[in-house]
Amino acid sequence: MSNTVTIDIPEHTYARLIQIAQATRKTLTDVILRALEIGSPPDWQDVPADYQPDVAALDRLSDDELWRIARSQKPSETMTRYDDLLIANQDRDLTGAEQQELQTLRLESERFMLCKAQVIALLRWRGHSVLDIGLESLGVS
Repeated sequence: MSNTVTIDIPEHTYARLIQIAQATRKTLTDVILRALEIGSPPDWQDVPADYQPDVAALDRLSDDELWRIARSQKPSETMTRYDDLLIANQDRDLTGAEQQELQTLRLESERFMLCKAQVIALLRWRGHSVLDIGLESLGVS
C-alpha cells in the first residue's frame, strides 16, 4: 500500500534531489523515499519481538520524558547483582533460582539498553544534541 503526499520543496532542495537521482541513475521518487527512510526516526520493527512494545511506545513520549529515560541509570545494586551472577555462573553451576534471576536481569538489561538507544536516536532525530548525556547515564561505568 502507498499514499500520496504533496509538499512544497525549496528550489535548492529539489535541485539537489534531481542531481542525486541523475548521478545514481535512480528515479526522483526512489531518491526522495530513501531520504525519508534515512531521515526518519529509527524503525523499531527490527527489534526482537519481546521488546517491540516497549520500544514502539517511546515514539509517543514527549521530549521531556525521553530526556528522563536518556539520563536514567540502572540501580547499582541491580548491576552488581547481575555481575555477581555472571561471575558465579563461570565458577560454578547456578541454582535454579539463580539461573532464573540471571535470566530476568539479562532481559531487563537488554530492554533497558534497547530503549535507551532508541530514546537517544529519537532525541537526535527531533533535533537535540545528546552529547551531554555521558557514558555513565548509558549504564556504562
